[in-house]
Amino acid sequence: MKLLTIALLGLSLFGCKKTHTTPSDYQETAKTKFITANGVNYAYRELGNNTGIPVLMISPLGSNMDDWDPAIINALAQKYKVILFDLPGEGASTGSTPDNIADMASSVTAFVHALGLPKVNLLGFSLGSFISQQIALTAPGIINKMILTGTGPKGAVGLSNLPALLAAGANLSAEENFLRFGFTSSNESLAKGKAAWSRIQQRVQDRDAAVSQASASAQVIAVLGWAQADANAAEELKTITQPVLIVQGKDDVPVPLGNAEFMAENIPNAQLIVYPDAAHAALFQYPTEFVQSVITFIEQ
Repeated sequence: MKLLTIALLGLSLFGCKKTHTTPSDYQETAKTKFITANGVNYAYRELGNNTGIPVLMISPLGSNMDDWDPAIINALAQKYKVILFDLPGEGASTGSTPDNIADMASSVTAFVHALGLPKVNLLGFSLGSFISQQIALTAPGIINKMILTGTGPKGAVGLSNLPALLAAGANLSAEENFLRFGFTSSNESLAKGKAAWSRIQQRVQDRDAAVSQASASAQVIAVLGWAQADANAAEELKTITQPVLIVQGKDDVPVPLGNAEFMAENIPNAQLIVYPDAAHAALFQYPTEFVQSVITFIEQ
């Protein structure tokens, strides 16, 4: 395991190169497509025209494919084909959202097979990182490499506190909750959080509907199931053979840093990057650095 702790480099949040070859390279304008697998009509978007193994983005709790930061997606699309999609029952996808990580992982695997992709690079954020880990256990053949952020293993310490964290933000606006969950209380972190929120709102046409209450509830149940103590968690992590990049904020509250450290110690081929003065949405606070780390990881 390699531990990389980066310092603030003073780079602009918009430092990711944004010279796009075609309109489809923009997260803000990419066309929504649909494909059916196991009775579910999956909504998805493909960005970038590059061949090779694509990067499949698996969204966090309460999010759909419009909730990714364009500073990350558009920059990655300059190098790879990037695929955004909605899980069953979320956004524009049909069906019902599973209430457990195992079934969510099966739905992602079915979606990948429907697209005819032999392998993908999985990039999972929070809930998406739990799903990615489960795929590594049940369908490892479709994974080339994994990037996990805002992550923790089965039985992650602190994750069972999620209901209290959600209840504390019940009367806050969507932006206020985004900042509270994703960023620290420092002026610098909050300023970067506000900039990320603004970028995420840039897509206006053909935007997904917000995640429904039923879907969000199923997701919370799935996360709490993942949070249950599991005596075999370390041994399962040791069976993951794919290279794994773990990126975590030093001050992550929903999934504290110790969980990522535990994963990096137990996954045989793992690297850990810790961002300072950053919380659950560390990748949105450091998009330029995050993208460069992902590209370096995939290419090495």
